[in-house]
Amino acid sequence: MSSLPPDRDASEPDSSNGSQPGAVRLRRSLTIRDLIVYGLLFIGPTAPMGTFGVLDAKSNGATALVFILATIAMGFTAWSYARMSSAVPQAGSVYAYADAGLGRTPGFLAGWMIGLDYLFIPSLAALFTGIAAHELIPAVPVWAIAVAGVVLITALNLTGVKPAAVIGLVMLAVEIVILAIFVVAAAVVLAHHGPSRGWWSPLTGYDGFHLTGVLSAVSIAVLAFLGFDAIATFAEENTGSARQVGRALAFCLILAGVLFTAQTYLADLLTQQSPAELRADPSAQGTAFYTMLDEAIGGWFGQIVTAVRSIGPVFSALVAQAAVSRLMYGMARGGRLPAALAKLDSRRHTPRNAILLSAISTLIVAVLAATAANGLDVLSSMVTVGALTAFGFLHASVIGYWVVGRRTDRSVQHTLVPLIGGIIVLITLILASRLALLIGAIWLLIGIIVAIMQQRRAIAGHRHDR
Repeated sequence: MSSLPPDRDASEPDSSNGSQPGAVRLRRSLTIRDLIVYGLLFIGPTAPMGTFGVLDAKSNGATALVFILATIAMGFTAWSYARMSSAVPQAGSVYAYADAGLGRTPGFLAGWMIGLDYLFIPSLAALFTGIAAHELIPAVPVWAIAVAGVVLITALNLTGVKPAAVIGLVMLAVEIVILAIFVVAAAVVLAHHGPSRGWWSPLTGYDGFHLTGVLSAVSIAVLAFLGFDAIATFAEENTGSARQVGRALAFCLILAGVLFTAQTYLADLLTQQSPAELRADPSAQGTAFYTMLDEAIGGWFGQIVTAVRSIGPVFSALVAQAAVSRLMYGMARGGRLPAALAKLDSRRHTPRNAILLSAISTLIVAVLAATAANGLDVLSSMVTVGALTAFGFLHASVIGYWVVGRRTDRSVQHTLVPLIGGIIVLITLILASRLALLIGAIWLLIGIIVAIMQQRRAIAGHRHDR
C-alpha cells in the first residue's frame, strides 16, 4: 500500500460515500448532542439494573469497581472507533473500517458479524419491552406488545433521523430524571439510616477483595455498554467534522460509565442481601436491584422504575433499527448486499428499504422469541457474540489501516491500543456461554460461505467480461 502523510486530516476521508453528483444522499442533520442521545438510548442509562445481582454476586459486592474497570476496558474500543471513524467517515461503520484496513472479504465479514448485533437487538429490545409491560398489564400477551413497539419505531425511523432523535431525547430525559430521583432518595436513606454495607465495599468488596470474581464480573459488565458504537453508523449524517463521531463516542462512553458506577455504588450500599446470599440463590440475582428499591426506598418507586424500563427498550430498538439500516445501506452501496438496500427515500433521505427489511425481520424474530421458552437466552447470545467479534475486526482494522498502510508516525500507539482492546474482546468471548459461541460460529460460517460465493461470482463475471 502506498504511503500517505502521517495522520492525514479527517477532512480528507479515505474514500467517498459512493454517491454520484446530484444523487440522493443521507441528510446531514445530526448534531453532536443528537449522536450522544442515540448512543445513550441504545445503551440505556439504567442498563445495570437488570444485571446488578449477577455482578454483585460474582464480584463479592464490588460492583461499582466492576463498572469503573469495564468503562476503562471499553475505552480501548472507543479509541479504535474514533480513529477509524475520522479516517473513514462512512455509514457502514465496522464494515467500512475493515474494508479499508483489511480488505473486501474481512470487511464483509466484519459487517456480517456486527449485523448479528444490530439486526437482532431491535428484536431483543422489543422482547424486553413486552416482558416488562406484560408484568404491568398481564392481559396483553408479550408478543403483541413487542409487535406494537416494532411498528412504532419503524414509523419513527421512516420520518428521518432528526425527528427520531428529538423524540429520543425526551425519553432519555425521563430515564435521567428517574436516576436522579433514585440518587436523591438513596442519599436521604443513607443520611438517616446509614448503609447496609461498608462505605468502601462497592470498591473493595463486601468482606474482602476477590480479584478473580471482579475480572469475571467485568467480562459481563462490558456487555452493558454494547450499543454506544452505533453512533459510528451515522457518520454521513452528522453536521460537524468527521472527528465529531469520535468525540460523541468518547463522551457517551464516559457518561454511561459515570451513571453506571453511581447507581451500582448506591445500590451496593443499600442492598441488604449479602453477595454470598445472592450466590446461594441465583433466582434472586435478576431482581436484586428491584428488591433493594422495595426494601430501602419503597414499592412505589419500584413501580415507576418498572414502568420506565418497559418503555426504554423501545427507544434502544429505535436506534438499533436506524443503525442496522445504515449498515445495510453501506454494504449494499459497496456491492456486498442487494442494490435495493442502497436506495434512499428522495424526500426523507432515509434508507427506506433497509429500514423496512429490518422491521420485517424484527417482527418475525420478536414473535418467535416471545413464544419460545428460551427465546430471551438465544437472542441475548446472538447479539453478544456478533458485537464482540466485530470489535475484534475493528481493532485489527486500526493496525491494518494506520500501521500496515503506513498512514501514521505513531505506530506504537496504533498497535498497542487496539492490541489491548483485542485481548479484552478475546477474553470476553472466551468467557461467553457455549450457546453464544455456537450461534456466533454458525453465523460466521454462513458469512464465510456467502463471501466465497460472492467472490466466485465476481471472478466469473470478470472472466466473462474479458
